[in-house]
Amino acid sequence: MTRKPPLGLKHNRGEPSVLNLRSDGKVALVTGASRGIGRGIATALAAAGATVICAARDLARLVELVAEIRAAGGQAHAHVVDVASRESIEALISSVIEAHGRIDVLVNNAGITRDNLLLRMKPAEWDDVIATNLTSVFISTQAVMKTMLKQRAGSIVNIGSVVGLTGNGGQANYAAAKAGLIGFSKSVAREVASRGIRVNVVTPGFIDTDMTSAMPEAAKQALLASVPLGRTGQPRDVAALVVYLASDVSAYITGQTISVDGGFHM
Repeated sequence: MTRKPPLGLKHNRGEPSVLNLRSDGKVALVTGASRGIGRGIATALAAAGATVICAARDLARLVELVAEIRAAGGQAHAHVVDVASRESIEALISSVIEAHGRIDVLVNNAGITRDNLLLRMKPAEWDDVIATNLTSVFISTQAVMKTMLKQRAGSIVNIGSVVGLTGNGGQANYAAAKAGLIGFSKSVAREVASRGIRVNVVTPGFIDTDMTSAMPEAAKQALLASVPLGRTGQPRDVAALVVYLASDVSAYITGQTISVDGGFHM
């Protein structure tokens, strides 16, 4: 008697199994990979079989990350980049394509905060956040597009924030950049869908990183009270979704904004 596959696991021959989240043979570029969410994403993609290009400003942290990935049997390379510089981003992507011949996955994760109330916000605080969190995504996405169009395949995952959906006092610059990221991603997704390129946004909520650890304890507790699951998220929670969106299993998902926030924004 032939045993039937469990409900939802049946697939046609030649199509990826819903359980196959591997990215073997793919080249993935992750910005802001030296710490926090970016580090978790880079580690998870390498564990899924991708060759991961870990890019950030902090070379020492990148070297440490690459060593950890290689020690675990993964493939990774460190590249220093300043995402606020068009020249730096374009040089990075050119070098990756020259060395590896392709880029299959682009994860735009690098980001900064320069929090201040609107009436006190300096022009530089606005400009720096928009340049790093939004303009850099435009530049990197545009730079990888030629090779992805040639491949007729690619997955771009932009790391937004729940703040881009809800707004937050003292973060008008950050919220504007992250909200803009959503509109940008949906527009690009429409432009390139016919070529097999997918663009999605992941919006983390309260994730345990260096950025959130600097918050006053009272502020942390107040925020946690608004999270139905009652805890902070971990970088691996975000990384798991990125691995899914990078894999062929998610081939019918594009133009979406998916929150990883413990139910904070329902």
